[in-house]
Amino acid sequence: MKTIVVSAVTLRKGGTLTILRQCLSYLSELAVQGGYRIVAIVHQKDLAFYSNIEYVEMPGIIQGWGKRLWCEYVTMYRISKQFAPVYLWLSLHDTTPNVLVERQAVYCQTSFPFLKGKWQDLVFDYKIVLFTLFTRFAYRINIHRNRYLIVQAEWLRKGFSKMFGLPQEKFIVATPDRKSGIKIEVKSSANNCYTFLFVSTPDCHKNFETLCRATALLERELGVGKFKVILTISGNENRYARWLYRHWGHLKSIEFAGFMSREQLYRNYAGAHCLVFPSRVETWGLPISEFAAFGKPMLLADLPYAHETASGSCQTAFFDPENPKSLMNRMKRLVNGDVSFLKEIPHQVPAEPATNTWKELFDLLLQ
Repeated sequence: MKTIVVSAVTLRKGGTLTILRQCLSYLSELAVQGGYRIVAIVHQKDLAFYSNIEYVEMPGIIQGWGKRLWCEYVTMYRISKQFAPVYLWLSLHDTTPNVLVERQAVYCQTSFPFLKGKWQDLVFDYKIVLFTLFTRFAYRINIHRNRYLIVQAEWLRKGFSKMFGLPQEKFIVATPDRKSGIKIEVKSSANNCYTFLFVSTPDCHKNFETLCRATALLERELGVGKFKVILTISGNENRYARWLYRHWGHLKSIEFAGFMSREQLYRNYAGAHCLVFPSRVETWGLPISEFAAFGKPMLLADLPYAHETASGSCQTAFFDPENPKSLMNRMKRLVNGDVSFLKEIPHQVPAEPATNTWKELFDLLLQ
């Protein structure tokens, strides 16, 4: 019987937790087929509990980067000896631990090494700046031990390959599942007010300010009532959100709608005329692929992640994420009924090795 160990002690919420759950769900099924012993090292097993899996809980690791580094390069070594022999060790959170195993792989979940910082990032959330520097350092440790590195997009494969001096063939592109699991109903809106939607968390790298500045310019030109911008923040979540609300909360064209459940989100997808996505960096940009299924206009940051995620979309245009006037001009054309500048984005197929399912991914890792 071969042992597979999955380490994921920092994954507790959001998309990274979804990755952990999907991974363990598949491995739970694989264990039933026989021949494999599955061990999961997690923050708390209740977050992603599946049958046929042995759990090691390590809730204290999230308390600091010092504990995280000690865990990766000292504690994990002891654990690997405890469960020896280990056939495959898969780290789902970016770093390559120091372990005694037959083969290793790491899932590179963050795009922060490619974030171009601003001075205001230090003011709003210095931890993001420090995390950007930390990941650039931590990614490099033991990276050459991995048989494969897993990324979600082709642009990350190329970027990490250049950054770390590794051949692109060592990277597996495992694209996220584009299926929403929610029935999509597109209804014609009787509302004469053209609605833009930006779906995101209140993190400073999401670049809400470019959209807010563009909205202020457009409201000055067109007045109130012809368009509105819906943001999925309330304006009081953190220092960055409060700053946004303090500067642009007075605009009648902006609605600080707050967090939305998945059902509320899809109702807003169906009701909005256009998605705007100005984020400065993303691993994938899930709202883009979700909204693209509706076949409606999208205005996206002119950055590699957005071009790749928008692959196959039918009404898309890009703008300089640092230029509010560029965005405002595109928004104005849409409000005035001009869609001539929107383009169909050709469908992109990542080069091999690439996978679409967890079965395909583990077939590669275990062969």
